[in-house]
Amino acid sequence: MARRSLDESDIRVRPTRRGSRPRTKTRPEHADAEEALVTGVDRGRYTVLVDPDGPDERVATAMKARELGRERVVPGDRVDLVGDTSGSAGSLSRIVRIRDRSTVLRRTADDTDPVERVIVANAEQLVVVTALADPEPRTRMIDRCVVAAYDAGMDVLLALTKADLADPATLREMYEPIGVRVVVTRWAHDGVAHGTGERPEEIDGLDALRDALAGRTSVLVGHSGVGKSTLVNAIVPDAFRATGVVNDVTGRGRHTSTSAVALRVPGPAGTWIIDTPGVRSFGLAHVDPNHLLGAFADLAAVAEECPRGCTHADDAPDCALDDWVAAAPDEETKDARTARVDSFRRLLVSRSGAAD
Repeated sequence: MARRSLDESDIRVRPTRRGSRPRTKTRPEHADAEEALVTGVDRGRYTVLVDPDGPDERVATAMKARELGRERVVPGDRVDLVGDTSGSAGSLSRIVRIRDRSTVLRRTADDTDPVERVIVANAEQLVVVTALADPEPRTRMIDRCVVAAYDAGMDVLLALTKADLADPATLREMYEPIGVRVVVTRWAHDGVAHGTGERPEEIDGLDALRDALAGRTSVLVGHSGVGKSTLVNAIVPDAFRATGVVNDVTGRGRHTSTSAVALRVPGPAGTWIIDTPGVRSFGLAHVDPNHLLGAFADLAAVAEECPRGCTHADDAPDCALDDWVAAAPDEETKDARTARVDSFRRLLVSRSGAAD
């Protein structure tokens, strides 16, 4: 039987892309988008506050638009919404834009991980919650949180809990000289179990903490078991954050808060706290040591005289910081300069040291 000749009609060409609509780089402007504040994230769904502080403020649920790609949306973000923004049951809007962020708090899994994880956006203050006992304070962890905050351009507040169990003087002496504000709280002596949060209204020192939070957006970070959720429940009575106790064997707390959430604090306008899950590590692979130096304005001016490539560490040759200390006109000034340089170098070491 004769073999038939082939022609172009016999060749099937596999399409290079699905669908017949041609792709375009032109994206809709979404000029009618509404502003919203992201207050929570849960498995691809975002709780948002539409028209925050406006006359038509309402809570809605949103998803992220495909055009945002892998860009992460986090609590504290100001975003633009389209779609059904009514907030009625079953409604779903889309986040089409993330507005410019004033600050971004990041961390990595460890100090070698190249992947940065954005925790919150647009916070002005990082509140490091630390128990003075049960569990014991971990200064390396505090140092690393301070480094991350300074790198992000945020102020730092150290909230010390359980002062009825231990003296806060040592931690005050360590952190107040480097510009960290310290507030101290303690559970009342009336039989309330430490850290259980059963009666948060019995916490002394809340007024000082509320004053430090007033009119600002603050993010709370701390190890599990330090009393962070108990403080949140006391500051925002309807927050209902889960609380836990410290394990008697390991000395560590159990994770109770499982997701970050932004909460409006009763009182002065513009007061928000963003509560985050308990952390056991705070990687700083993303932090440039030069940014850390910028948080110490007086030392940054001195370091301009350092040789090129100076690490400013203890063993750095010809470091101008050492010359500055040595040139102090009297012993009192020398002691003050030494303490200042030592504090900076402690944070510098924490940039590449263990978290605990």
